[in-house]
Amino acid sequence: MKTGTHNPCWSALLMLLAVAGSASAAPAPSDLVYVGMHGPEIRAGRFDARSGDLAMIGPVAAVPRPTWIVRHPRLPIVYAANEDGNDGTRNGSVIAYRVDPATGALTRLNEVDAGGGGTTYLTLDPRSMTLFAANYAGGSVASFPILSDGRLGDRVSLVVASGSGPHRRQAKPHAHSVLVDPTGRFLLVADLGADRLFVYPFDGRKHAIRTEPAEKARHFVTAAGSGPRHIAFAPNGRFLYLVNELTADVQVLRWHARDGRLDLVQTIATDAPDHAGASSASEILVSADGRFVYAGNRAENRIVVFAVDPKEGTLSFRQRIDAGGEVPWGFTLHPDGRWMLVANERSDWISIFAVDRRSGRLTDTGRRTPTPKPVSITFVR
Repeated sequence: MKTGTHNPCWSALLMLLAVAGSASAAPAPSDLVYVGMHGPEIRAGRFDARSGDLAMIGPVAAVPRPTWIVRHPRLPIVYAANEDGNDGTRNGSVIAYRVDPATGALTRLNEVDAGGGGTTYLTLDPRSMTLFAANYAGGSVASFPILSDGRLGDRVSLVVASGSGPHRRQAKPHAHSVLVDPTGRFLLVADLGADRLFVYPFDGRKHAIRTEPAEKARHFVTAAGSGPRHIAFAPNGRFLYLVNELTADVQVLRWHARDGRLDLVQTIATDAPDHAGASSASEILVSADGRFVYAGNRAENRIVVFAVDPKEGTLSFRQRIDAGGEVPWGFTLHPDGRWMLVANERSDWISIFAVDRRSGRLTDTGRRTPTPKPVSITFVR
């Protein structure tokens, strides 16, 4: 081949290489984000994990009070809690929506009655394909089968708790969150009103929560007036982390999976040493590798980071950082572990933090994405 002559084969090859190169360098699609709120709608946004930017799309569904959202493990479907009925006059509900991945729009599939007022929290067990709802005002927890098309079946079980505590908000039970244990054999319910972690046997084949006689109860009793709020298991399944709302502390509990019992290992404060006045904690998360625990402190508007002892499960203080706004109601870690999004309810915005995966420490990026009264954040990939 003479120098400077045009060869169509080489041109075609170079074009293919250019296309391949541009394809490999093409940006990954952004993640959809659904924001639960204290207000009449679900809002959606898109999060760019390369830059840490969150751009809101806007309202995508009308719901009286959609405070919690979870996603289906395989299908483009999400489930939203409708926390209507906190005044005790009516029941809350759970609504199934199909997601349009291109636009973020939600199409309602069906809605089921949750069996109690103030449906505030949802969790999904992918093994049994069961959805659970915690009813705050009703002091109850309900279970629903997830059908093959993603719709929700009729309620299978409803367990209403009993108990109270010394705080003015503890006149009766208030189920605040619910979680299936790693074996899939037990259901744990954090109840703010009863100062209990209720532990119930769970039959996954029948999607059914079982109750037991009082003499066989496995429930864990917390300190009077502590107000259990949210719980999270360590990835190894040996420890459970509980954040108490009214005392703003975190309890480390050893989980005995064989018989479904809990033992207290440690209690550690999220309040600063110089804290004065009422306490209020909100959320708790465990990093995917189990090395760090994150707790929200609403009274101080801070996120507290703890390092985990891998053998004992105990926590040691690592960092206390401003939440980037007022009343950090909820927060979540991006699936790649490099970002945390914090819903600052009173500030009407979401704050974005970078996560150092080696140290667990957070850095405020300074980015604030406006959205009304955010309380929970859910990623959908």
